[in-house]
Amino acid sequence: MAIPKSLASSAEQTQKSHEQIQQPGPKKFLFISDEGLIGDLAYAVHNEGNEVRYFIRNKSEKDISDGFVEKVEDWESMKDWADVIIFDDIGFGAVAERLRKEGKAVIGGSVTSDRLELDRDFGQEQLKKAGLQTVPSWEFNTFDEAVNFVKNNSARYVVKPSGKAQEDKVLSFVGQEEDGLDVLAVLQRYKTAWSTKIKSFQIQRFVTGVEVAVGAFFNGEDFILPACINFEHKRMFNGEIGPSTGEMGTLIFWSEKSRLYDETLVKFRPILAEMNFVGYFDINCIVNSRGIYPLEITPRFGYPTINIQMEGITSKWGEFLYALANKQQFDLRSQRGFQIGVVVAVPPYPFSDPAAYRRYSEDAVIIFKKVMSSGIHHGDAKLVNGDWRLAGSSGYALVVTGSGQTVEDARRETYNRVRNVIIPNMFYRTDIGERWYRDTDLLLAWGYLS
Repeated sequence: MAIPKSLASSAEQTQKSHEQIQQPGPKKFLFISDEGLIGDLAYAVHNEGNEVRYFIRNKSEKDISDGFVEKVEDWESMKDWADVIIFDDIGFGAVAERLRKEGKAVIGGSVTSDRLELDRDFGQEQLKKAGLQTVPSWEFNTFDEAVNFVKNNSARYVVKPSGKAQEDKVLSFVGQEEDGLDVLAVLQRYKTAWSTKIKSFQIQRFVTGVEVAVGAFFNGEDFILPACINFEHKRMFNGEIGPSTGEMGTLIFWSEKSRLYDETLVKFRPILAEMNFVGYFDINCIVNSRGIYPLEITPRFGYPTINIQMEGITSKWGEFLYALANKQQFDLRSQRGFQIGVVVAVPPYPFSDPAAYRRYSEDAVIIFKKVMSSGIHHGDAKLVNGDWRLAGSSGYALVVTGSGQTVEDARRETYNRVRNVIIPNMFYRTDIGERWYRDTDLLLAWGYLS
């Protein structure tokens, strides 16, 4: 299916009111990470001729991106060196606020914006404050309370851990039974097995429809268009079967004008400005004929979303990130059509199992049948004597991307590139993007796409 005309690239629909401020010469970028997530973007900024330093806090992930970019052991000593400081995840809000008060140009959240993802109940409150209609949900601190609630209110529900436990995506559960009996069984087993790990969690009413997310970069005052409309594939296996990994692949397109954007991000703009947030902001939703229902907020870079955005954005990332951190508008240029990203992983992903990683994956060589100049984005990998090798401990090896005027064109290019990769024990989904053909008919019928 060809792309609708209304989804044309920002190159054709540039907002004339957005004056891009040119910043001549290379800049100095300091990337700060907890788990080593942002190395591929740091590498791209470096390849544009900028100076880059990269700090990773987690000891088990320290070797990620070795050989690709220059690493540092103490980021605090580099803060005055940097023109731009970039935090890749939530959890750095207090530090980002302190640096901004010191006059630094920072991409990252704040203490309050971090809560949008860490505290699901707070996130839902802020969505309501912005005027968005939300799915009924309830926050619990004990499993006994949740069990009693479901027993007394039979319905289909979704269980979502809150706080740091939500990073372990396999703990989320989507109920299938209309009477909630399967959710009851899961809650009772969670109480036995994971009561020490899950301190608080949310039970959310299940809503049918199309799952779609809309995101855009926010410069502290306003969103920079185009917006990124994206369709995540969260389960481990084809057909949305198996444990939730966070994301095994995503389909995206860029849009200057969209009902999805107008009824979600636009309404949230004043709240983000009040929170002093700078960076990428995304709201994942269920949409149907009755409206748009936000499910969760991601106030940070998405993974592998950022790698797929690198496939689609044609502007220089160094120039864009500099403008973003300095609260400037920017003429962000993107390709027409669609981009797709596929996560290529190895054991123990998506689980944490250091012994399994050492046995099956540690230091394995990533082999390319032929040299490729685009579409390959390193995840937990390092460069050693010209070879790409696995690094870290999670098994999140690569993100492979491709583009096309149609979804099928983008799928063809992406999977041709995937087939060029050889890693022992590698696995990936082969159906990323196929859902578009079903979803687009519904989105068109409901008036969300022109």
